[in-house]
Amino acid sequence: MVFLFEVYLVCLFLAPQLKSIHMSHFKFYHKQDVLSLTRIRRFETKLGERIQVLADPHSLESSLQKSSAQYVLLGIPEDIGVKANLGIGGTDSAWLAFLHSFLNIQSNDFLEGGEVLLLGHFDFSVMEKLIEENAHGFDERLAAYRHAVNTIDDEVEQLIHMITQNKKIPIVIGGGHNNSYPCIKGAAKGFYKAGVIPIAQINAINLDAHADFRPMEGRHSGNGFTYAEADGYLEKYCVVGLHENYLPQNVWMDIVNNPFVDCITYEDIFLHEKRSFIQAVAHATDFTSDTLCGIELDLDSIANTLSSASAPIGINTNHARQYIHFTAADSKVAYLHISEGAAQLSDGRSDSGTGKLISYLVSDFVKSMLIN
Repeated sequence: MVFLFEVYLVCLFLAPQLKSIHMSHFKFYHKQDVLSLTRIRRFETKLGERIQVLADPHSLESSLQKSSAQYVLLGIPEDIGVKANLGIGGTDSAWLAFLHSFLNIQSNDFLEGGEVLLLGHFDFSVMEKLIEENAHGFDERLAAYRHAVNTIDDEVEQLIHMITQNKKIPIVIGGGHNNSYPCIKGAAKGFYKAGVIPIAQINAINLDAHADFRPMEGRHSGNGFTYAEADGYLEKYCVVGLHENYLPQNVWMDIVNNPFVDCITYEDIFLHEKRSFIQAVAHATDFTSDTLCGIELDLDSIANTLSSASAPIGINTNHARQYIHFTAADSKVAYLHISEGAAQLSDGRSDSGTGKLISYLVSDFVKSMLIN
């Protein structure tokens, strides 16, 4: 039991940081931060020159209320949840790669940029370093990571709650898929407080090779939706593109026996051709159409895309763009969450295109929402 005692010492040290300081792990951006990543060019205007930032980070709620932007963009560059799920680290690398690309999109009639407020990003690197330095052995480190995910949950949920109670739509770039839980919980509570929904409960659609509906064995990137449903914040959940080879039997039985959870496997779409891809997405939006719906996209669903669980089999990038466009147009959107992408994995693999791919997906989302 000695290792458990040491793990709790680390976690007890971390927990007060969150409780005593309002969002102590969040870095708010100023305009100069944005412009430093924007390549200014004569006769052109980039998104970074038009995108909004908070007028006063010390007055978060009033600044959100005063902003004309409907979409609030933030990053959660962490891989603690992935490591807590025995995955390959590196999902903390996607956010900055995405920003470099997104801020240098052209501002034009298709997307001007002022519709989006770039809030900033969470930084949990100190927490991760403390675990690495204080936890000894596999079991101890795993327990510490899973405990730390609870701290991430609390702080992310708090911010999503604040954004949505002011009737704005969060665009969240991860980070691991563990952050689906605080996105769902925060959005459900925020939109309920704003009077948008009658109870603090929303739906979710997830384009993913995995259900992330694993047992509640401690928080990690593989059970965010399980916790959200068990805690009553997730009503209906539909997974599109689920890979049969990576679906545990117990998870499959949980899906089959739950009328509020549905899935369409990759094999049913692309091998058995029971539905086309767009028909599968349409089924998901119809299944979740009764209330606000979170739009989730795990980049491991896209073939040969660098992520914590990269695979040679999956949808292509145009499918991903169609999914974003169609769900944004056909759902009562609560938030967008893109997770599990990486520019650099801890095993040495890298892909400079990940950030640009995410920037296409985010711009597709905002454009589709503006059309509606």
